[in-house]
Amino acid sequence: MTPKSRTNQLLYQAELLLELPGGDDEHAETRRMAAEEGALALLELALQSMLREVTEHARLERHEWRELLGADGAGIAELHRLRALVAQPDSWLSWLVGRLEALHSSEGVARRRSGAAAGLIAVGSGAALGDELCWCLAEAKAELASLRETSQEW
Repeated sequence: MTPKSRTNQLLYQAELLLELPGGDDEHAETRRMAAEEGALALLELALQSMLREVTEHARLERHEWRELLGADGAGIAELHRLRALVAQPDSWLSWLVGRLEALHSSEGVARRRSGAAAGLIAVGSGAALGDELCWCLAEAKAELASLRETSQEW
């Protein structure tokens, strides 16, 4: 499988996980949380694959996203562009990096919805993780198309 195919496969699988019906049994909430964290883990793998794909021309030895997107990462134009996105607090990549750090923490990232206030409108609670992941996936795919274009020029 090519790096491009693998990236596409991982993005697609993350989308599929987010579309799974949660059901209405006693496990629905846990199933939703598992699907969200599973999609986020697949998105991390997709990020890794994306970095491998768009830096193929540089023949890097390692493709760990923390290294490549960090300050000491390789001086490749695509990586500079992605580092700039990480530095923008409202960007999809900044959001993703924050959620990936939470995913690797002992608390995780998925949260139970408040059972007592399920019928109330939550003010200022923000979007559900699943909705944010869908937004992030769409933004990542748009960015990937552009990165692929510049990477192919090399």
